[in-house]
Amino acid sequence: MPEFGSLDELVEFFETHDMGEYRNDMPEVYFDIDIRRRTHVFALDEDLAERVTAIARTKRIPSRAFINEWQDS
Repeated sequence: MPEFGSLDELVEFFETHDMGEYRNDMPEVYFDIDIRRRTHVFALDEDLAERVTAIARTKRIPSRAFINEWQDS
């Protein structure tokens, strides 16, 4: 596997080369993934979304943090 002086050089190289050709030269890596945590997306009526945002602003927190506070209530 060639040596690269920067991330840009690596990206440029693999834009014209097949990464599969170098698969055996790459180190094996291990990492943990926490798949228990989920994020849910909900559609809100525009008026309700504006009200939630306004309340969150008065608390000086993001709307997401304000909504997540409800679970502790």
